[in-house]
Amino acid sequence: MSAKRRVFRLFACCVPVRGARRSTLCDLQRERYELIPNGLYEILHRYTDHTLDEVKADFPATAHATLDQYFDFLVKQEYGFWCDDPEAFPPLDLSWERPERVTNALVDVDERSTHDWASLLTQLDELGCQSIQVRFFRPAPVDELDAVLGLMAHGRLRSVELLIPHDPAWEERTLEDLCVRHQRVMAVTVHSAPETKVDRISGLETVIFHRADRVDSHAHCGVVGPEWFMPSLEAFTESRSFNSCLNRKLSVDAAGEIRNCPSLPRSFGNAAATPLRAAVDDPAFRELWGITKDQVETCRDCEFRFVCTDCRAFVRDPGDRLSKPAKCSYDPYTARWN
Repeated sequence: MSAKRRVFRLFACCVPVRGARRSTLCDLQRERYELIPNGLYEILHRYTDHTLDEVKADFPATAHATLDQYFDFLVKQEYGFWCDDPEAFPPLDLSWERPERVTNALVDVDERSTHDWASLLTQLDELGCQSIQVRFFRPAPVDELDAVLGLMAHGRLRSVELLIPHDPAWEERTLEDLCVRHQRVMAVTVHSAPETKVDRISGLETVIFHRADRVDSHAHCGVVGPEWFMPSLEAFTESRSFNSCLNRKLSVDAAGEIRNCPSLPRSFGNAAATPLRAAVDDPAFRELWGITKDQVETCRDCEFRFVCTDCRAFVRDPGDRLSKPAKCSYDPYTARWN
C-alpha cells in the first residue's frame, strides 16, 4: 500500500485576497486579517493540495527555508494544516443571499424634519429591515429619543445605532439608562462631545462613543479606513458580490427624500407621499447595489477590498460612478496610507 500524501490545506474560513503590492489572509471565523506577501498568496493559490516536496520542487534550493517558514507560520497561527484527506475539508461557500428586500436603513434628522416614525418603521419592518441608523444633526431630547426608540421595540429590528449631539444637560447616567430601556440599541455615537472616549455599559453589548468633532450634515459620511474594516463572514461574502455600503440599504434624508444614501443626489420620492416599497421596487434604486470593489478603480487592486466599506456618493471623479472613494487615503500600489 502506498503512503498517503500529506498536503496543505487552509482552514475553510481563512481566505487569501491578493492586492497590488501585498495580500491579506482573512480569517472569517475569528474576524481578523493578516497581511502576507504576494509570494505567499501565489503559493496558496497555485499549490492547493500539494505536498511540501511538490511545492519545493518548483523553487530553487535557496527558497526552501522561506517556504518552510511560510508553512510553519500558517500552522502556528492556525490558518492551515497538513492532512492526508483533503476531500474531507471542502471550501467554504462564499455566496451571499438574504431574503430581506432591505437589510439596513439610515434616517437623518435636522431642524426641518417631520418624519412619520410610526409609518416609516412599519414599512421598513414589512421590507424585512433588521438594522437602522438614526443620525441627529440637531439637539435630540431624551424624551424624543425614548419615543422613537419605543416604536422600534417590536418587529424585525435587531440593531439600532444612534448618532446624536452632546447635550450639556445630560446627567451622568442619562445615556446608559436610555440604552438599558431600549436594548436594541447597539451603539451610540455622541458628536460635539467635550472629550473623546468610549463607554461600555455593564451587562449589555452596547458601546457609547464620544467624539469631539461636530457632525451637522450627511456630508460627514463616506470616510473609508481601517477603523471601518469588517473581516466577518457576512461582510466578506456580501462585499464579494454586492456593494458593501449600498446593498439592500434604504435611506430617508432629513427632508424625507428616499435615496440610496442621503449624500447621493437622486431622490425616489418623498416618504410622506411615496411608499418605501415603491422606491425599492424601482430598478434604478437597486442599480447601485451590484457595484463591487472588484469593479471600482484602484479598489480592485486593494488587498482590503472585501473587508472594507465603500462610498459611491463621494468619489474622486464625480463623472465616473466606478471612481475610487474620495475619502480613502490608501494607495495599494505603495501599501501606504497617505
